[in-house]
Amino acid sequence: MDYDRLLDPEIRAFIAETEGFTPPGLDPDDWVGQRAAYDRMAAHFHAGRPPVEVRDERIGTVPVRRYGAGATVLYLHGGGFVLGGLDSHDDICAEIAARVGCAVVSVDYRLGPEHPHPAAYDDAAQVARALGPVVLCGDSAGATLCAALAGTFPKGSFLAQVLIYPLLGYPPEGGSFDIHAHAPLLSRDEVLLYDRLRGAAPDDPRHCPAKGNLADLPPTWLFPAEADPLHDDALRYAEASGARVVEGAGLVHGWLRARHRSARAGAAFDRIIAVLSDLAGPRAA
Repeated sequence: MDYDRLLDPEIRAFIAETEGFTPPGLDPDDWVGQRAAYDRMAAHFHAGRPPVEVRDERIGTVPVRRYGAGATVLYLHGGGFVLGGLDSHDDICAEIAARVGCAVVSVDYRLGPEHPHPAAYDDAAQVARALGPVVLCGDSAGATLCAALAGTFPKGSFLAQVLIYPLLGYPPEGGSFDIHAHAPLLSRDEVLLYDRLRGAAPDDPRHCPAKGNLADLPPTWLFPAEADPLHDDALRYAEASGARVVEGAGLVHGWLRARHRSARAGAAFDRIIAVLSDLAGPRAA
């Protein structure tokens, strides 16, 4: 795939800037080093918080960060189930709360490989049960966790879900898995590595959303990125469940951090905000 032709200069510049935070020769199994590099990258792209009330607290045993007030969006961050936390997605959650006019609760779920499956799912489920009906929203691994909750909780537990470039558990072959096997910022080999690190059975719906109850999902919006091996996971999930797909033409995995650097990414984020505003904004209350 010729990504110089597929991707515009703003997205290519974002990719180069992001890749610059991974030191040459960093051992893929050095999770202390990997997390430090990821955290430096997230801090670099942090766009600042808009004026919104923020407080850290616990829900049961799980640390969370609450933004704003009103109807609640439960946000689960990306990072391959091994990276990220409350700080890595702080500005994204604050912007959602401010622009939508809702509360956002971001979950600091336990990470692998130290805490294998179902630790992350259990933490997310504990918070979801305590909050009651919410709109689920997440990116990448966080979107996977959202979809796992939606597919394993009783019907009516959630108001809706908004899934941003999710991994949904379909066989990693054919379509985008082959076309974009070497996509920038996320390759097929990295997808397989992160999935293996979770240490779960492939038919466990808490791990693999495709194995969940797709007949009784809440209203669902999918935002895949075009240049991403995971793109077709969203299409397969939509075909099986009737979910809505909003295509991310010319975007790569992780584009949320480019929303203030790329017109294309900014427009995609605007679409997510519009959907969340209909679901959790003041008009939806």
